[in-house]
Amino acid sequence: MTAPDAAPPGAARPGGAEARPLDVRLVGPAALVWGLSAALVSLRGAYSGWVLGGAAVCAVVGLGLLLGRVRPRLLAALVLSAAAAALSTGLAGVALSRGPVPALARSGRPAELRLTVTTDPQRRATDGTTVLRAVVDGVAGTATSSPVRVVVRGPAAGEWLRLLPSTRVALTARARPVGPDGPPGVVATLLTTDQPRLLAPPDAFQRAAGALRAGLRRAVAPLPEDERALLPGLVDGDTSAMTPELDEAFVATDLTHLTAVSGSNLSIMMVLLIGRASRARTPERGGLAARLGLPLRGAAVAGALLTGAFVVLCRPDPSVLRAAATGLVMLLGLATGRRGSPLPALAGATLVLILADPALSLSYGFALSALATAGLVTVGPRWSEALRAHGWPHRLAEAVAAAAAAQAWCGPLLVLRSGRLSLVAIPCNLLAELCVAPATVLGFAALAVAPLWLTGAQWIARVAAVPVWALIQVARLGSALPGAEIDWPVGWLGAVLLITVTCALVAAAAWLRRPLMAVFLTLCLLLVLLRPPPLARLATGWPPVGWRLVACDVGQGDALVLSPGGDPATAILVDAGPDPHAVDGCLRALGVTTLPLVILTHDHADHVEGLPGVLHDRHVGAVETTTVDDPPTEYARVRRWTAEAGVPLIRATRGEQRALGALRWEVLWPPDPAGDHVPPGPNNASVALLVTLPGLRIALLGDLEPPAQQRLLAALTSLPGPHGVDVLKVAHHGSAKQDPALITALRPRLALISVGQGNRYGHPAPTTLRLLRSLGTTVVRTDQQGDLAVLTPDGALAVAVRRG
Repeated sequence: MTAPDAAPPGAARPGGAEARPLDVRLVGPAALVWGLSAALVSLRGAYSGWVLGGAAVCAVVGLGLLLGRVRPRLLAALVLSAAAAALSTGLAGVALSRGPVPALARSGRPAELRLTVTTDPQRRATDGTTVLRAVVDGVAGTATSSPVRVVVRGPAAGEWLRLLPSTRVALTARARPVGPDGPPGVVATLLTTDQPRLLAPPDAFQRAAGALRAGLRRAVAPLPEDERALLPGLVDGDTSAMTPELDEAFVATDLTHLTAVSGSNLSIMMVLLIGRASRARTPERGGLAARLGLPLRGAAVAGALLTGAFVVLCRPDPSVLRAAATGLVMLLGLATGRRGSPLPALAGATLVLILADPALSLSYGFALSALATAGLVTVGPRWSEALRAHGWPHRLAEAVAAAAAAQAWCGPLLVLRSGRLSLVAIPCNLLAELCVAPATVLGFAALAVAPLWLTGAQWIARVAAVPVWALIQVARLGSALPGAEIDWPVGWLGAVLLITVTCALVAAAAWLRRPLMAVFLTLCLLLVLLRPPPLARLATGWPPVGWRLVACDVGQGDALVLSPGGDPATAILVDAGPDPHAVDGCLRALGVTTLPLVILTHDHADHVEGLPGVLHDRHVGAVETTTVDDPPTEYARVRRWTAEAGVPLIRATRGEQRALGALRWEVLWPPDPAGDHVPPGPNNASVALLVTLPGLRIALLGDLEPPAQQRLLAALTSLPGPHGVDVLKVAHHGSAKQDPALITALRPRLALISVGQGNRYGHPAPTTLRLLRSLGTTVVRTDQQGDLAVLTPDGALAVAVRRG
């Protein structure tokens, strides 16, 4: 969400008026409350007594400073802000530790619970579970109020999807403590397979909001799949129908803020109601309120009602709350006749929201929303003025300044978390801005009309589909550029580095505007975005000449590329990893555009969820998968993705032999389940391959576990010829579940372990590493070295690496 999150309702967009001196009086207290709350919330209720004691001390000192003779007001304000933050987080920590739910989490015993749903239930695509937030208000007859996360598995998961916020239900569940990496602000995670037993229906407001949201889904039903999925996301933030491939396109172009409902949506509707802020106090003020003859106070009240309805309809997510609170502060200024200033409104809203709910201080969406708006109201107007001073048209200068300002403020937070930097974010957001307003307005119109006249709403949705289609093309074309994203150092080092680079570019703006320098930088940017393969290889040394096998660094998952020799754009892919972007990037870096066959060893998410990235903008002959469709939800997704791409889906069978160029492979496992027993579990149904290239033998074992490995060893020893291999792709990411006899029989010279950095499974296991090294095997890992390319220069075995 680095593109412009709209300015607060009632605030001028960058360039809308001459930039005024910034009122920063509330910025310090807001920043202090945010930072201190984040630090204290991270303690998860520990030391709550000390925190409350510190709050009391800070309050006494702050009041003393405020009432004393010297009266250093800024220092007093900061000390009182620290007291308020400590008090708020301390009380929240005490509340989280009280009641019967924490004791249930420690014991792990099942219990009968009553709870009130607080968020829309969401279905996880990876495992079919349903996840939601709720407040437990009763445990076995004991009243309480404990916020929890609920995870529903099994057949009952679908029943929970029908629940609306404010619904009260009963269930039987086991409570589990929230780990250090769990969501803040919850007492425990409830695990259940129980169906919800209704105690009370949702309230009238939620029923009305649910009816409107459902009406919009019916209105968009006749649209093509992508438009049908995206339009509700633009209007009310429901992205549940978006495909992973479309979602990745929005991520790569930094357009995800469009579906994370916040200021942009509310500002568009507020402009329709009360007009632009620059004309709010003039006779020419626009908007529906002026046409209806409402005075400024009446318009402000109408804006407040619209804001409340917006929060109920789009749900009180962190970015929605930020936008609504900032808007209400601006509307209060409008109602009282005071000239609104967006920065104090943003700072005040941030301060109040975090004091009200300290968990917001750790919300990624809240941070992005606040930072984007801060960029718009601080540097945005100044950059817009600078562009206009150099002859840029007013509207273009305003749009470019807004996109660049939001990118500059949000970029460090994005690289802090993801380690990726989008080079197409600003141009894609500029083009998207042409589509967002008409799509949003028409989408809200369809939502309002649908309960009354469904046919009319469907026609409105068809018209809205035109700008939505254009928006999708912007995301797809932008993400399809080879250099759309670049890897960037992750963590604080990457954030500080990006801030330094941004400041250097701003400082050198006058020098960069020189015609020759501007042309040179434009050519450099085009080369980076287009990445011609010969130039990329010359600059990076990747891919290495003569590569035979590449293990792509796709995180905790597998994606292996086999080269048949000859055409460097043709390869065979074994598994697609968990991330469409990661595997697509790996294949792009290798220059692979044709895949005669993609083999998915089994249907776990860390091997198949990247398939949309493989199918995107690439010719795929067929996708081959195992004989066991487990888990069925993942297999259904694979079947849908291949059908949408028009790619045949076939089954691997033991004994199958294929060849492509110099590449040959044989399927060693699994056997036909109709004629032979396959050990239970999806991992044991993994497709295992013996691959041969001139002077090179490779064993790819998927995620096989010991029961299947032992059977595979018996089948392998029955084959004629040598059983050893040069390269082994270690089964199951190097977990402890290995059959030492199989590894000993294969006796590989080189072992590849495809594993995610810092994964929660402890892969690879120390026992597996010791076993491999005891055989004299060289071990290389994607979590430590990145992409791994196996080469055979002059008959030797070598590995080249590329660290992202």
